[in-house]
Amino acid sequence: MVFPYKKQKMMGDRFMHNLQKFYVDGQWVEPQGAEILDVLNPANDQVVSQIRLGNRDDVETAVAAAVNAFPAFSQTTKEERIALLERIIEGYSARLEDLARATTEEMGAPIGFSRQMQVMAGLGHIKVALSILKKTDFTEVMGTTTVVKEPVGVCAMITPWNWPLNQITCKVAPAIAAGCTMVLKPSEVAPRTAHIFAEILHEAGVPKGVFNLVDGDGPTVGAALSEHPQIDMVSFTGSTEAGKKVSIAAAGNLKKVSLELGGKSANIILDDADFAKVIKRSVRGVMTNTGQSCNAQTRLLVPEDRLAETIEIAKASAESVRTGDPMAEDTAMGPVVSKLQWQRVQALIQKGIDEGAELIAGGVGSPEGLETGCFVKPTVFAGVTPEMSIAREEIFGPVVSIMTYKDEDDAVAIANNHIYGLSGGVYSADLERANAVAARMRTGMVHINGAPADAKAPFGGYRQSGTGREWGRYGMEEFMETKSMMGSIPKA
Repeated sequence: MVFPYKKQKMMGDRFMHNLQKFYVDGQWVEPQGAEILDVLNPANDQVVSQIRLGNRDDVETAVAAAVNAFPAFSQTTKEERIALLERIIEGYSARLEDLARATTEEMGAPIGFSRQMQVMAGLGHIKVALSILKKTDFTEVMGTTTVVKEPVGVCAMITPWNWPLNQITCKVAPAIAAGCTMVLKPSEVAPRTAHIFAEILHEAGVPKGVFNLVDGDGPTVGAALSEHPQIDMVSFTGSTEAGKKVSIAAAGNLKKVSLELGGKSANIILDDADFAKVIKRSVRGVMTNTGQSCNAQTRLLVPEDRLAETIEIAKASAESVRTGDPMAEDTAMGPVVSKLQWQRVQALIQKGIDEGAELIAGGVGSPEGLETGCFVKPTVFAGVTPEMSIAREEIFGPVVSIMTYKDEDDAVAIANNHIYGLSGGVYSADLERANAVAARMRTGMVHINGAPADAKAPFGGYRQSGTGREWGRYGMEEFMETKSMMGSIPKA
């Protein structure tokens, strides 16, 4: 089989990837939508790929394939799905460099970060899904009743551009493990990783119709999937505003909806923490992935009497971030994903200045020498108050807002006073004290003393950060329904 991503044509002196086919019912097919979209490299504004934008007819074809495949795939044995995930892991492992380069070219993550984090996060989710599947017992006896966990059905998956493989795999892998069929709409801004992933699934022998891929935008393909009467579940990752639209569209037939949305996470630095180490680490953490992570801890909360010290360390940390060509091995921060995102980040930085926050590093405009592309200066504000826009809105860029608190109660109150509740952090030399503060934070996740993300633990948030959970056992359970078969066991 000849895969579309390998068909390249010259544009001037460079190659462009032709991705103008969809993967439906086990084969690459011509879309019915006619509009072509250029995919740009945010580091240099050059076209790196072209896709076709699907329409409602494309959605109908893909959903029909998933519906037809569900009866057989939902009845496959646990052992068959284990073997399938093992083959997917093998195929994914053979394409690591292809996936890393596609990630960097399309959304701007530094190549080292793409290799070590972006791509490996995806592989990790598949391995976790395999591990969970091996341990899962789909039946439970309760007296004379058998309780059965079974696949929810046909799933629509709508994924973003900021962690493309992470978000695709943490939906697709547990859905396959559960026995679901699916239609994926990846971000039209960064689609090539999804196309390569489709090739991996094809080579692994995923049965026809189990996995389908349709490119398109949210208002057309995303909306058509969300409201489709034969879709049993929508799993969406993206902005809170888009998540609300998905929920409204899905409400027409009360399908199950799982939403992983925005965040404005607070990082509480207690007075006994090692400020020289922790402030530097916290600022650099926000700059990771150019601040384009929903769980980035962008509100840095410090004691009032440690503000001057914090400013000095944060300024030096931000100014030491090496920003530049994401294909260079020594680059720490690449561009934001698009000119539209660049403009949004610039507008919010300017709002911070206009509303009276103290700019201590970075600011508006492009870094010197990086005027081409979508590069943003690593930016830090101090004197930020809870009512300011930069404290309320998810900037999704490399911007840290330093806020002060009077005592622990005040810190927790500031952290919790928000529409979001996705993630957070606490630093303290006293683990018991850190745990006590973490327990009071109204958020779905808390990283204590810089603990890394755990792919086996549930990922998700409170309030307008979403509903449902991804990752690990909790993520797999999202793709299941529970059935009680009463009287299935003879009375003793």
